[in-house]
Amino acid sequence: MNRPNSRAASSRGFILVLSSPSGAGKTTLSRALLEANGDFVMSVSATTRPPRATEVDGRDYFFVDDARFDEMVRRGEFLEWAKVFAHRYGTPAAPVHEALANGRCVLFDIDWQGTQQLTQHRDDMVTVFILPPTMADLTDRLRLRAQDTPEVVATRMAKAGAEITHWSEYDYVLVNSDLAACLRQLQTIVEAERLRRQRQTWLVQFVRELLDQGR
Repeated sequence: MNRPNSRAASSRGFILVLSSPSGAGKTTLSRALLEANGDFVMSVSATTRPPRATEVDGRDYFFVDDARFDEMVRRGEFLEWAKVFAHRYGTPAAPVHEALANGRCVLFDIDWQGTQQLTQHRDDMVTVFILPPTMADLTDRLRLRAQDTPEVVATRMAKAGAEITHWSEYDYVLVNSDLAACLRQLQTIVEAERLRRQRQTWLVQFVRELLDQGR
C-alpha cells in the first residue's frame, strides 16, 4: 500500500506571505522559519534600494538599478512589484515557479501592495500579518536595530499606521509581543496548512487502496 513516508514527496507546496510594518519582526521570523523547515525556500526580491552594510546581493536581495528594474517590468519577469519608501521591490517569477514545481514551499517577505497583487493571480497562498504589541515598541525596535537614519525611522513610523490598516486582508494575524511565542504560532499555521486535503496529494491513491482492502 502506498503510504506517505515523506512530506516533500507526498504533499504540494504553497506560498507563505509574511507582511508587517517595518520593525515588527517579520524578517527575524522569516529566518527562524527557514531554519526550522527544510522544505521552505525564501523568495529573494529585486530592489532598486542600495544594499545595507550586512546585505549580500543574491542572498538578501537582487540589487538592480532603475533601468534594469524597468526592463524586468516590461518583460513581465515579476509576479508582483511595488514602490515602498522611494524604492521599488519586485518578486522574480522564475525561481518561485521552479521551487513550487519541485514541491517546495516559498516564503515571501513583502508588503500589503505585493500581497494584493499576488492574491489576484494565485490560489496557493497563505497570508500572515505581523503586528507589534504597541507603536512605542515598534519605534524602539527600529531605533535599536540601527539600520536607518533617524529621518528614515520617522518616515517608517509615519507610514506604519497606513500599513497596519490592511491587517484584515490577511488569512492570519499574529501579535509579536514575544518572538518565541509568535514563532510557535507561525509554525502551527504552517503545520495546519500542510495538512489541508488539497495539499495531501497522496490521499487519493491511499483512500483508493484502503477501500480495495475492504472488497
